[in-house]
Amino acid sequence: MAEILQRAGTWSFDGETVRIVPGTERHVHQLRKALGEIAVPLQAIAGIAYEPGGRKGGRLRLRLRDGADPLSQVASGRLPDASDPYQLAVEKDRTGVAEYVVEEVRNALLLDEVPDSPCDRYLLPGPPVPLTAAGADGTASFDGERIQIEWNWMAEQSKTSGGPRRFALQELEGVDWTPAIGWESGSLRFRPKGTHPTLKPQHDPNCLSLWGVRQARETGGSVLLAAAIVARLPHPLAPDSASASSSGPVGPQDAAPGSALPSAPEEADHDQLLRRLRELGELHMSGVLTDEEFRFAKKAVLDQF
Repeated sequence: MAEILQRAGTWSFDGETVRIVPGTERHVHQLRKALGEIAVPLQAIAGIAYEPGGRKGGRLRLRLRDGADPLSQVASGRLPDASDPYQLAVEKDRTGVAEYVVEEVRNALLLDEVPDSPCDRYLLPGPPVPLTAAGADGTASFDGERIQIEWNWMAEQSKTSGGPRRFALQELEGVDWTPAIGWESGSLRFRPKGTHPTLKPQHDPNCLSLWGVRQARETGGSVLLAAAIVARLPHPLAPDSASASSSGPVGPQDAAPGSALPSAPEEADHDQLLRRLRELGELHMSGVLTDEEFRFAKKAVLDQF
């Protein structure tokens, strides 16, 4: 077994799995502590490298295959070094051990012929639920099936006028996380299915604002919640079972046991569309949407009936 122990954490490799255990010292970022131990299967790894850093040592970096990990999918390389669980600060006197870990993992990747191409399914689980994320203007929570946003006194009227926001997981098309950097705000935006106007985070009732001055506190909770949702949504690169069939439309005799048949377009959720119309009306009345923007957005929703 190849293993390296550092103050920031421990990495070990047994030939099949890279096991990452965060350190417990005060300087270790809260996101790493919240994630806890991570078991990365060899098939999820695209590469590994040790980067020398001069007199202060260097850094181990684990590169995962695109689409293998829900957290990496959401973060998209935008996590600060201190909070990124897939890199490890290495002290100067442990350089040789770090290089040995790199060699062992690379040899295993070659022997197992692991491709570095994107994955069509997640090879790592998402963060466990329930989870709560605090933002500048509210708090979002996810229990594995439903998402709820509760607004606070700092939220704009365009958000509070509709009351708390609630989504069932199946109502979402996706979730976007943008980190706060310095004084620049970020956001946690939920994307319901259907057509919706693009609004600024502070006005979008489907979006939680993340203030830059509170980055350290908000980064962990918001990105974990986003990753937990993404892990439970269909994988963006999953093969389309409908298009994979060459025998035409799927019939009852073609359906896999226990699977649901594709629903017809006319069976769209009209209640959801009606809710969206009410939201647009509230945004228009509060002045967030102009008359022209309101007419355009309303027509887009009505076209779906």
